[in-house]
Amino acid sequence: MKELKMSASEKAKAKGEQTVGKVKKEAGRMVGNESKAAEGRAEEAKGNLRGAKEKVKDAFED
Repeated sequence: MKELKMSASEKAKAKGEQTVGKVKKEAGRMVGNESKAAEGRAEEAKGNLRGAKEKVKDAFED
């Protein structure tokens, strides 16, 4: 049960990182701040990787 809670927590972190990254990316793009847009892309990618890791873990648990 502890692993299930940890997995849900990690999935939530992944979604949060993806969302924050998208917002930063679009905000940076809209105001012409390439540095902020790049920071957003990096954070979004980090969230995508975390989410992919959780999907792999789920596949091996079944």
